[in-house]
Amino acid sequence: MIYFDNSATTVCLDKAAAAAKEYMLEKPFNPAAAYSAAVKTERDLNAARANIASKIGADPGELIFTSCGTESNNTAIFGSLKAMRGKTRVIISPVEHPSVYEPAMELKEQGYDVVFAPVDMTGRVKLDGLAALMTPSTGLISIMHVNNETGAINDIDGIYAMMKRLAPECLLHSDGVQAFMKEAPVSCDMYSASGHKLHAPKGVGALYVRRGVRVKPYLMGGGQESGMRSGTSNMPGIMAFNAAVEDYALNRAAYRERILAVKERLYGNLKRIKDVTLNSPPMGEGAAHILNVSFLGVRGEVLLNALSEKGLCVSTGSACAAHKRGRNRVLNAMGILGERQDGAIRFSFSHFNTVDEADTAAQMIEEQVSLLRRFRRR
Repeated sequence: MIYFDNSATTVCLDKAAAAAKEYMLEKPFNPAAAYSAAVKTERDLNAARANIASKIGADPGELIFTSCGTESNNTAIFGSLKAMRGKTRVIISPVEHPSVYEPAMELKEQGYDVVFAPVDMTGRVKLDGLAALMTPSTGLISIMHVNNETGAINDIDGIYAMMKRLAPECLLHSDGVQAFMKEAPVSCDMYSASGHKLHAPKGVGALYVRRGVRVKPYLMGGGQESGMRSGTSNMPGIMAFNAAVEDYALNRAAYRERILAVKERLYGNLKRIKDVTLNSPPMGEGAAHILNVSFLGVRGEVLLNALSEKGLCVSTGSACAAHKRGRNRVLNAMGILGERQDGAIRFSFSHFNTVDEADTAAQMIEEQVSLLRRFRRR
């Protein structure tokens, strides 16, 4: 199998799996308990929190462990607005992940003034268009750091500086699930991350909340996570997340170089195929691990299934939207329509992928595209 769907999830690192196993079998203690073994576990929890927080550019007290990126995004959006008075405007982009877009639609039903910042044809937010939407009544802006379908990188630092000038009482949240550890830390009020996009197990994530920002708890009970997220701490997941983060920190430059080489090799090969269109930013401008390409005259889901039978795993967009029928909301917002939208495929890479896989995959794709185009309706 050639696995080119790492934006959906990644294979767990051996050292991350070993860390999870250690805290399931050898150190199964609840860090909220009072005996010495549990107290030592709590110290490990605090050390992991400090390490992961430092990679966001945060203090340990500003990091909340969650179950996933979706929980982090929902907590940031609903929790911050519940703690806010007199601010009714919410700004997102139309290409946000469903865990931001769907909460925004729920807020709209509740009476919030939800508006969409315009994006370009790669999915990057247009700063002038976003600025025009900022008003004194704006309470929350949520813009993803890296677009999960195209790899476009948003200027979160620039957005934050602009917001502080035009709407200083507003909060900025960024969904960093596809960016954490892969792109440089950014300035914002809240930032979401997820372990399983970074070679940790599924079921663990984090939310940075800048000190002084009020967020009402999403889960209430025993008061864990400084009262921000009650529930027994997921020590296996958290320690595995920490191990994966530390591995990436030590190898970031090498991993990025390896990933980018695979991406560039694959796209270089795919350009040989007739009627192939790049939907991602130009090489070198977007995230290294995401490539979105359209094969005109072929339906993406048909090509996906044909490639899957040959042992190549790719996607037609966000895994969290794969079960929803109809047009691709993200590509629609980018102005990618018709045959170009129908034939869009997302490839996403990790440091486990190789340029040899890129060559093999390109040959598979060329063969299947040629075959499927023979059956194209005229």
